[in-house]
Amino acid sequence: MAKDLVNALANLKEEEALKIVKDGLGAGEEPLKILDDAKKGMEIVGKRFADSQYFIPDLVYSGEILKEITELVKPKLTAAAETKRLGKVVLGTVAGDIHDIGKDIVVFMLDVNGFEVYDLGVDVPAQKFIDKIKESGAPIVGLSGFLTLAFDSMKETVEAIKAAGLRDKVKVMIGGGQITEEIKKYTGADAYGNNAMAGVTLAKKWIGA
Repeated sequence: MAKDLVNALANLKEEEALKIVKDGLGAGEEPLKILDDAKKGMEIVGKRFADSQYFIPDLVYSGEILKEITELVKPKLTAAAETKRLGKVVLGTVAGDIHDIGKDIVVFMLDVNGFEVYDLGVDVPAQKFIDKIKESGAPIVGLSGFLTLAFDSMKETVEAIKAAGLRDKVKVMIGGGQITEEIKKYTGADAYGNNAMAGVTLAKKWIGA
């Protein structure tokens, strides 16, 4: 079943993927295993997008399939799986940008990998990030942005976190669009990720998992 789900999601076959998930859950398949297979499928989608085999609409469509799979699986997740949290992450698309597909995939990936994620949504002002960092005590902040104008918002947000006296308490990752090492330096972030799994890897490294 695992390979079937990975392939169905990677090939954007919505009905096939959902049928595999429903059949798997009905047969007592481990919910986290299903999510892991979905994650593998999304990694392939991400690679195909990076290789220009897939385009933005394909990425959006894969995200929609993923959301449906998540909705099917979530009720089956045990309370134990829900409480075993590695750490907290505050995440949002920065002010002036309303793209959420990349952010949503990162939120999902962090969630299934054991993080408690505070998703602030899109077009998030710097102060909202600051308030949530203070309230949650989260040591990791993710700034998402697809548009080039988001780079300035990311920089302003990092500077605002610093001005609030919180910069040495959090690690900041940025992602989305054409992020490079230069953009990372420009914004003052600690690291950047080109895909959702890179974000998960960074978060795990930062909390020592």
